[in-house]
Amino acid sequence: MNILRSEWTKLRSVRGTWIAALSTVAAGTALSMLGASDILGTSPADLPADWDPTATAFKGFLFAQLVIGMLGALGVTSEYATGTIGTSLTVVPSRSRLLAAKTAVVAAVALATGLVTTLVSFTAVQVMVSGAGLPAAGVGDPGVLGAMVGGTVYLALIALIGVAVGVLTRSTAGSLGVLVGATLLVPAIAPGLPGAIGDWFARYWPVTAGQAAYTVIPADGTVAPGLGLGVLAMAAAGVVIAGHTALCVRDI
Repeated sequence: MNILRSEWTKLRSVRGTWIAALSTVAAGTALSMLGASDILGTSPADLPADWDPTATAFKGFLFAQLVIGMLGALGVTSEYATGTIGTSLTVVPSRSRLLAAKTAVVAAVALATGLVTTLVSFTAVQVMVSGAGLPAAGVGDPGVLGAMVGGTVYLALIALIGVAVGVLTRSTAGSLGVLVGATLLVPAIAPGLPGAIGDWFARYWPVTAGQAAYTVIPADGTVAPGLGLGVLAMAAAGVVIAGHTALCVRDI
C-alpha cells in the first residue's frame, strides 16, 4: 500500500497528468459533438440503416485515445525526464513491484477519466441528436450500457499501453510518436494494403478491433464488440509484458 500511495502522489503531482485527463474529456466530447453535427440537418427517413447513435457519441475517442495514452506514458517518462527513476528504484528495488504499482495507479485514473469522458460525450451528443428530431439512444436501450462500459474500458486499456510504451521508450516524445503511429496512422493507412493483409488490419489491428467495443450496431467488416475488446486487452497485456521485461533487464 505504501508503494501505491507513493505512486499516486507522484502521478498527481505531475501537472501533465491532469492536463491529459481534462483534455481527454474535452477532446472526446467536443470532437464527438462535431462529428454528430454532420447529421443534424438530416431527416430521420434519410438516415442510413446502420446508423448508430451510440457509436456517433464516441467518435471523439479517435483523438481522446491518443491523449489518454500519453497520460499513461507520463506516469513513467516524467521520472526518466527528471532523473528520479533512480531514486524510485532505490526505494523499491523490485522493479516488478514498482511497475505494477505504477500500472495500477494509472489504471485507476484512466478508468475514472474514461468513465467521465464516456458519460459526458454520450449525454452531449444524445441531447444534440434528440434536439434535431433524430432518434437518440438511451442508457436503457439494448446494448447501450454495454457500449458505454466498453468505451470506458477501451480508453483505460489504451492508457495501460501508454504506460508500457513509456517504459520501452523512456521518453515523452518517443512515446507520443509510437502512440500516434499505433492509434492513428496504422488504422488509417494499413487497411489500404492489398489483399488479406489489408483485410486483417481492417479487422484485427488491436486499436481498430477494440473500437467495436463501443458500438451497438457493428459496421460491416468489423469484429463483434466482445472479441474486439478481447483483442485489444491481449495486445495491451503483450505490450505490458514487453515493458516489464525491458525494465527488468535494462540499466536505468
